[in-house]
Amino acid sequence: MDPWIENWTARINDAAGSAGQLAIRGGGSKTFYGGREQGERLDVGAYRGIVAYEPTELVVSARAGTPLVELTATLAEKGQWLAFEPPHFAPTATVGGMLASGLSGPRRQAVGAVRDFVLGVKLLNGLGEVLSFGGQVMKNVAGYDVSRLLAGSLGTLGVLLEVSLKVLPLPVAERSLRFAIDEATALQKLNQWGGRPLPISASAWHDGILTLRLSGAVAAVAAAERLLAGELMDAAEAEAYWRSLREQTHAFFAGDAPLWRLSLPSVAPPQGFGATLIEWGGAQRWLRAGDARALRSAAAKAGGHATLFRGDDALKAAVGVFQPLPAPLAQIHRNLKHAFDPQGVFNPGRMYPDF
Repeated sequence: MDPWIENWTARINDAAGSAGQLAIRGGGSKTFYGGREQGERLDVGAYRGIVAYEPTELVVSARAGTPLVELTATLAEKGQWLAFEPPHFAPTATVGGMLASGLSGPRRQAVGAVRDFVLGVKLLNGLGEVLSFGGQVMKNVAGYDVSRLLAGSLGTLGVLLEVSLKVLPLPVAERSLRFAIDEATALQKLNQWGGRPLPISASAWHDGILTLRLSGAVAAVAAAERLLAGELMDAAEAEAYWRSLREQTHAFFAGDAPLWRLSLPSVAPPQGFGATLIEWGGAQRWLRAGDARALRSAAAKAGGHATLFRGDDALKAAVGVFQPLPAPLAQIHRNLKHAFDPQGVFNPGRMYPDF
């Protein structure tokens, strides 16, 4: 057994035997997301390295502590990438943190979320056992798709050891267009365009400006550009803009005010809660203020949910990070937690106070 895994197994068994708790930490780039860390620190970032990479098969496997910048650079050498554009938030971001947080960037509306690219995982459960799920091929699922279940679990189910991912070729051509329109018109346009065969790979509306990114074959991008007739952005400016949304360095995200993320049906009308930034064709809406009860009530009424994406520990403790689950769904979560981590060792409180 690898010395790192052997050491962590001993730590897990000790914690399980003494009612202890462990706070799993990789690169530390996303500790702001979710509830406050509790328990003894378990640093896992040293378990790194690309295990296998088959460019012709569009599959890569890497240890969970592998820096995202390292994986990105390796894929780029072969003209490939992680198409869901995972946010880093810091140079220390890791593959394990990417999967545990379950966060995706602007291109999520076109290609899917991180969970849609996960082929297999290896992890340590709360009994100190090494478990493997999935594999390294596109069609490998029989029964429950446990690999994808781990996306967004915030380390509450186990210590991620290795991840296998589907990769895609880099886009051949890209253009970004801007339109000066209000929020309601932007939502109408996004839903109208979303029902047409247009190569839209990202969208964002803020402060009266709708920005679209077109990606794909040269001819398809050129045809869509002519049809939509927006203001063409400079390529370098466009690249910086989409990066600023992915990494939340855009001016909208500056400051200490709480940051809320509403996940809504794309057809939901403007919610009227103040300063808003809209992504994913209308399905993701960022807000910089608002009462938790009002936001969550409005989100639920519209068919979605509201998450306190960034906020201080006092606010998180008062309102919770994630929208409370209906009782049946909460029970399923508790059953999964018990199956993977029966003694409640891993990342207590990171998702829900009793989870």
